[in-house]
Amino acid sequence: MTKSPLRSARTIGVLAITQLIGWGTTFESLGVLGRSIAPDLGLANEMVFAGLSVMMLASAFCGPLVGRLLGRHGAAKVLAAGSVFFCVGLLVLSLANGLPLYAVAWILLGAGGAFCLSAPAYAAVVEREGTKGRRGITILMLFTGLSATIFWPLLSLGNDLIGWRTTLMVCAFLHLFVCVPLYLFALPKPIGWDTAEAGVDAPPVAFTARQGKLAFLLVATATTIASFASYGVSPSLLELLRQSGATPEFALQLAAARGVIGISARAFDMLLGKRGNPFITAVTGNSFMILGFLSLIVLPSSTATLWIFIGLYGIGSAVLQVAKALLPLALFSPRDYGRQAARLSMPQNLANALAPVVFTALLDRSGALTVLVVTVLLAGSALTGILFLMHLVRQSNRMAASHSVTAR
Repeated sequence: MTKSPLRSARTIGVLAITQLIGWGTTFESLGVLGRSIAPDLGLANEMVFAGLSVMMLASAFCGPLVGRLLGRHGAAKVLAAGSVFFCVGLLVLSLANGLPLYAVAWILLGAGGAFCLSAPAYAAVVEREGTKGRRGITILMLFTGLSATIFWPLLSLGNDLIGWRTTLMVCAFLHLFVCVPLYLFALPKPIGWDTAEAGVDAPPVAFTARQGKLAFLLVATATTIASFASYGVSPSLLELLRQSGATPEFALQLAAARGVIGISARAFDMLLGKRGNPFITAVTGNSFMILGFLSLIVLPSSTATLWIFIGLYGIGSAVLQVAKALLPLALFSPRDYGRQAARLSMPQNLANALAPVVFTALLDRSGALTVLVVTVLLAGSALTGILFLMHLVRQSNRMAASHSVTAR
């Protein structure tokens, strides 16, 4: 099947719209609606925001199932099923009258996230682009990074005009009447997996069975540790900045700048195109994270130090997200991408669910210095894992080259 620029644009356009709706109406929704939901349900704010942890835990446990379904039924049907989960979950959330129904809603939304957000969408790109899916994934990540920017004002307006319950119902119907049809009828057909020219069965690296298992373990460990560090710091960023010398107003300014820096970093990676390398991206992201947090430890507290930190942290955390999505494509065959990416999502989502609780406790009980040191150690461990992975890839490539010469 011919892959044209128009076909690629259609793929990215459909997935950008649906991923924006997916992230904006679920994961990002509590940022606007959470403090309206809490008093209506008679729950503490922290209990309401714990819904996000429930969502990520549910997503983690659904990850292996999603991987199998992607291989069996393809991404379009899996994504559509995710939107149905989102629709039902948001309707249940809009009808919640206490903790039990509220928790059920977030379990359903977590299942929707596993079926619908990130890894399955990237698998849809790879199904339609094959080995050339790298740039499409990066472009898609650039769009989805704007979900809060687009949906926070819309959710706020809806909350003011029609209340949070009706706003969530509207969000539910967006999934049912916009996302499901787009997934099932607007996405281009996958490339012919049964054609030899697609090259979908050939992994980029000729691992032995043992090396393949070790590569998966290394990428899972490195990306999970990096996610734990990045997601752990993010919710506590304002308090970390304040304890590092920023005024509340300046901390808000720095946090807003981090978002712009992150989108710019993803855009730069997108512009690299084929010249980019997910291994180098992963090394760069972890290195910037280490340098950023070290700057707050070793440099004197000042405005310049805080700007250096937010610049390094913003770039590092953004490009790590890109690397996390692209590393499976650099290691495994396009046909196997969806399954492996979904398997990787389980430990990553578990880390994302636990990290904010752990880092908040560390910051409140031990202070900013402890958080900074722990983050440097975590990023250093993730960097070590990536370096071992790169060594394994080089070793495998040398073995393959040697066998090729011998065969001649």
